[in-house]
Amino acid sequence: MKAQVGPSSVELKSKADLDKFLITEKESVVVGFFEKESDLKAAFMKTADQLREKVRFAHTSYKELLDNEGNKDSIVLFRPAHLHNKFEEHRVTYKGKADAGEIQKFIAKHSHGLVGHRKPDNRPEFENPLVVAYYAVDYVKNPKGTNYWRNRILKVAKDFAGKVNFAISAKDEFQHELNEYGLEFVKGEKPVVVCRNDKNQKFVMKDEFSVEALEVFVSDALDGNLEPYLKSEEIPEDNDAPLKTAVAKNFDDVVINNDKDTLIEFYAPWCGHCKKLAPALEELAEKMKDEDVAVVKMDATANDVPSPFEVRGFPTLFWIPRDAKQVPVRYEGGREVDDFIKYIARMATNELKDYDREGNPKTDKTEL
Repeated sequence: MKAQVGPSSVELKSKADLDKFLITEKESVVVGFFEKESDLKAAFMKTADQLREKVRFAHTSYKELLDNEGNKDSIVLFRPAHLHNKFEEHRVTYKGKADAGEIQKFIAKHSHGLVGHRKPDNRPEFENPLVVAYYAVDYVKNPKGTNYWRNRILKVAKDFAGKVNFAISAKDEFQHELNEYGLEFVKGEKPVVVCRNDKNQKFVMKDEFSVEALEVFVSDALDGNLEPYLKSEEIPEDNDAPLKTAVAKNFDDVVINNDKDTLIEFYAPWCGHCKKLAPALEELAEKMKDEDVAVVKMDATANDVPSPFEVRGFPTLFWIPRDAKQVPVRYEGGREVDDFIKYIARMATNELKDYDREGNPKTDKTEL
């Protein structure tokens, strides 16, 4: 987090000030060169105010700096010295209009360069499609070794500029993330590489790292030639009980292609609320076993949760209409069996056999 007090953009009064500013900062910085007040300067200052907690800004109107810059009304993004490389310019000049929103987009696009240093605190800034190389990234203790591998990744990244984003991350800081790719422990000094495409599907480079292997891997991932990696429990041998169990490997069969409306619970084994809910779901599934409704549970800690489901807490329940499987509805109702029945009765594609649309049991019309 950057400065919250003081000016959002510091004033530079000499070349020495600029040099010190650039050397001191370990992230990309943005500098405005303005001979006088202008629409561009106003937009720059507005951007600095909006991004003051994320990006460092400076500006100058001093003749020496303007003359060196060769432009008296411009905005320049400077990347930090430790990320300079021969494959891209270490500075980028803004070419757009005097608009704070456009300047923000410019900063987001260019601040990390061809291969950014992805850390826990800036992870959201790296968007899919994204290739990440994990190894012993350490710009404090081993900058030379860190850039040795980054330079090899840059050789590939330059050929995919504009098509896919690249980043390096310290394997020790992202072990939890590596676990999501089935990589429990990364041995050796060579990077291990993973990728997420624009559908958020995951891919793992199985070959040992080399420039050539990386190039093939990225091409195949983008072209759809690789099988996505799924973290999944094994498919249950017996799944005949009314309450069905979904895992990543059988999710489509149990949920998407079941030709039924579906209520699914994403749970965690350690979750107290999930344990409390379990008997109600068992009873509900029993009551729905002869309806065109499936009741399903899935351990979201042991299986990849597919898009478009978003699970941020437990339990999370979704209603999935039979004819709109890609438009799930988050269930926010009560958690008693009657609450579920009333909801399902109202939402079901076809009226239930044993309950009316209000969730009331139907009388047996065969009785005299």
